[in-house]
Order: sequence, then C-alpha cells, then structure tokens
Amino acid sequence: MSDYIIQMINITKVFPGIKANDNITLQLKRGEIHALLGENGAGKSTLMSILFGLYQAEEGQILKDGVPVLVKDPNDANELGIGMVHQHFKLVHNFTVLENIVLGVETTRHGTLHMDEARQKVMTLSEQYGLLIKPDALIEDITVGMQQRVEILKMLYRDNEILIFDEPTAVLTPQEIDELMRIMRSLAAEGKSILFITHKLAEIMAVADRCTVLRKGKYIGTVDVKSSSPQELAEMMVGHKVDFKIDKQPAQPGEPALHVRRLSVEGSHGDKKAVNNVSFDVYKGEIVCIAGIDGNGQSELVYAITGLMPSTGEIKLNQAPIDHQSIQKRIKAGLAHIPEDRHKHGLVLDYDLQQNLSLKRYKTIEMQRHGFIRFDKVRSYAEGLIERFDIRSGQGADTSARSMSGGNQQKAIIAREIDIDPEVLIAVQPTRGLDVGAMLYIHEQLVKVRDEGKAILLISLELDEVFQLADRILVIYEGEIVAELDPKQTTPQELGLYMSGSKRQEEYA
Repeated sequence: MSDYIIQMINITKVFPGIKANDNITLQLKRGEIHALLGENGAGKSTLMSILFGLYQAEEGQILKDGVPVLVKDPNDANELGIGMVHQHFKLVHNFTVLENIVLGVETTRHGTLHMDEARQKVMTLSEQYGLLIKPDALIEDITVGMQQRVEILKMLYRDNEILIFDEPTAVLTPQEIDELMRIMRSLAAEGKSILFITHKLAEIMAVADRCTVLRKGKYIGTVDVKSSSPQELAEMMVGHKVDFKIDKQPAQPGEPALHVRRLSVEGSHGDKKAVNNVSFDVYKGEIVCIAGIDGNGQSELVYAITGLMPSTGEIKLNQAPIDHQSIQKRIKAGLAHIPEDRHKHGLVLDYDLQQNLSLKRYKTIEMQRHGFIRFDKVRSYAEGLIERFDIRSGQGADTSARSMSGGNQQKAIIAREIDIDPEVLIAVQPTRGLDVGAMLYIHEQLVKVRDEGKAILLISLELDEVFQLADRILVIYEGEIVAELDPKQTTPQELGLYMSGSKRQEEYA
C-alpha cells in the first residue's frame, strides 16, 4: 500500500484569463495534518475543489492509495471518503441544523424520513468533538461561527477519512480556534488525513505536520513544519521578506465623530435584546475596537449604526443625528462599512468587479451625465483601485465578483469603502480570509485612514489584530459593553476574561 493516501500529480487548471493551477503536485500522508499555504488567488481552493470534484483538471491525475481515481463530482469524492468544509458555507438557510447535516444521506424507511437515529449520531459527534449545536435551530438564525460547526459535523457525519478544511478558522473566536486545533489533532490521531488551507502562520506552526506552499498558481515547495519558521513560510508564500509589524504612532484623538447613546436592538426571537443600552464615542483620529466572542451582539450593533436593522437610542455622526436616516443618507453623511458577510452585504455577486467597485460612486458628477452612467469613467476608476489595492482577477475589471477568490473579494470591498473618504469607517473582520501580505497592507491602510483624522470602529475576533490596531478596546458580552481597556495596559488573558463574562468593570456593572 502507498505511503500516501492521496496524491495529486501535475495538476493544471485553467479559467478564462488565468491559469489557476500550473503543474502542481501535492501528496498527503496517512494520519497527517498537511497545510496548504499561499496568497489570495494562489490556487489553493481551486486545487482542493478539484480533489472534491467541484472542478475538473485539464491535466494531471489523482491517486487514492496509489491507484488512479476519477473524481467527477462531490458524490464521487464522498464515496472515496473525501469530505470538504468550504470557505463559503454550503448550507440551506431555511433548513434546520440537523437537516443540513444529514442532507443527501438521509435515513428513510419505505419512503418515510426517519431522523431519530440521525439526531442521536449527530449529537454524539457534537459532544465527542466539542462542536456544540442546537439541532433544531434554523441556519438563518445562528451565528457564522455556529454555521462553521455545522459544516464540520456534515463531514464527520459521513465518516470521511480525508478531510479538507478550507480556511476553517476565518470566522472562529480564539477559543474556538484552539478547540478546532484540538479536534484536528484528535482526528489525525484516529487515522484521519487532513488537508488544511489557511493564511494563519501561527495555526500552521501549532497543528500541521507538513506544509505545501503555492504562489500565483505554481508549486513552490513542501516543508516539514517542525524544522521551519513563520518567517520562512511567509517568505516562500510572497516571494520576499515580510515585516510582521506595522509602523503605528500613538493616536491623536480629536472631536467625537460617532456618538452612540442608549442603543438597543431586539433579539431575533423577541426575548432577550441582542444589544442592550450601549453607549460609547469614537473620536476622529482613533481606532476603537469592539472585542468579543462571536454572537454577543457585534453584528446587531453594526447593523443598527449602518441602518440595516431597526434600533432605539441615539446615533450621531459629526454631531448630526442619523438614527432615523436611510442607509444612503448615512453613507452621504460620511459612514462607510466593511461588512462581516462579504456575499450578503458586501458585494453584488452577479455584477462584475468594476460595477461593484463603483457602487458608492456611480451617482457622482464624474460618473454620470444627464442621468446616464459613464462606463468609461467607471472602468478607469475601477482599474485604478484594482492596481492600488492589488485586487487579482482573471479578466480585470470585467471579472464576475462571484468567480473571484474570497480574499480578493474582500480586497475589493475594502478598496471601495476606504476610497469614498469616510468620516467614520466601520470595519468588521476586515482581514478575514486574507493572506499575511494582504493583511498587513490592510492594517497599514486602516492606520493611514486614522492618521488622516478619520474615526474607525473595528470589530474583530482576532486578538492579534485587536492588539495591533486598537487605540481603545471596548469589550462586548451578551449585548452589553462590560469594559473599556487600553491595549498597552492589558493582556490577551485579561481581555479573554471580560470576553467570556467572567469579569466586568465597575462602571459597566
């Protein structure tokens, strides 16, 4: 029997205008955790989609246990014991958690659906791996982090032996990431073989046995993680030395730009409030970070400020009330928003890149004449942003937003929102799904916006990002602000106590 459970030999995949995979070879050993590292658009997800049967390669072959196999679709992949957790979840939003997990492999007798055995197996897996869920909750009513758990349980429910994780920690809290690392080690110890796509070098160092690096669709090399370093991996990924620190001078706060008082938002089921009596200010020239475990009211707080959700209380932008204004009027008043869900609130996926980049500007004098859009101006504007923010797309400005990698979709949103020169920029998980080079670039952009005297409200689940960027930290727990911290005077451990509800400052009692 072959030492390798999966071999992908000389794989080449071409899309219009781009060679996504160029003669790539990847070999997965039995029982190992093998990381796949590369910049946005390097071809990682494409390669894994070929293994899972979502794409067909133009050249190359796949071997399972040393024997060539054909993987024409995900059903073939599942029969071969290959499962995949996708970066953008494949869930039916009006189905329950349990229904999504068993979808396609339901237990039926005489044409009747039987869920009792399925429920028992799902709950056993849930407890065994610490992936606690509410089986009867609708997907549309649960947090993004909880949806991630559903995707992992879908794979475990099918008893897959080769597990593909595509950016599995992009939406998880630090505590959930630690738990997932534990789960992955446990799965590998049981004999499962894991392919793990990530941009996070610390996770690779913590959990992976080997790491294969791709750059611009080409194979760069495979290294033993124990004998490597984050600096070496980063250099292989981007092709040059990487400085992990950004140059950030102390903030010089000015006047209040965003003023929030007694803000409350009803919960989805009308019982407990999602946001309860929250008050804070964000000053010009500072970055205030809302830190908390996912699902503690961060999303509802942002939706209330941006106008996506009704609220009670007072919201002022540059001392002018905006709480009863439309979303468009809030944007005109100087509010920009990098949303947590780039597909739902960030992009029109069936528009091309230039249309998405101009969504905030197409009504300006420069881009229209007598009510008609000047498409030449739209194109030149988009091409400028594509170059400035290094947005990689196969057909340039004409590329469909849906066809772009997640990281490049994120870059497009950030480019559009920063370029409108907002008074207040609300950035929710702005580096989610970005590689280390792009992440550092976005951090530099946010600091630059701050230094230009703008106010930034950052919502992040990444503690490294919180401590790297924040001038002040506000901790949210169960919809309430429980602490205000100076990042220079606190530690991740202390912050974690406030985030978990174990601690609360007196003034917020």
